[in-house]
Amino acid sequence: MESQRVVVVVEDAAAARAALQWAVGNFIRGGDSITLLHVCPPARSRRKRRRLRLGGFQLALAFKDLCNGIAEAKMEIVVTEGELGETVVATVNQLGATTLVVGLHDKSFLYSIPPPKIPFPMFTLPLGVIWRRSKRRR
Repeated sequence: MESQRVVVVVEDAAAARAALQWAVGNFIRGGDSITLLHVCPPARSRRKRRRLRLGGFQLALAFKDLCNGIAEAKMEIVVTEGELGETVVATVNQLGATTLVVGLHDKSFLYSIPPPKIPFPMFTLPLGVIWRRSKRRR
């Protein structure tokens, strides 16, 4: 089987941890590339920006501990700054990810994104949302 590039959005919410645990147990295989992505809100102060980035990196390390059961998986941590929805979409496209794992909770950024105009319904899991990009035909 072909290896996947999975991006997991790291948030300080129980739903985000549950989504990652579900993905580790049911979806992610050894040999896949996993990117833990944390997006910090924009800050003017250099000191506050540094504190937010450090907190995001520490949170991502805690999520990395949840992935220890996967043998041979390549782990990467990305902590960046910007608007959550736009930055997640831009990073997923930049990395060329095949799958996005997001925990769905009351204050999720997914509620602020306008629904896509697609001809089929989109269902969410109670533990999270999984999005898969279709493979490009050559």
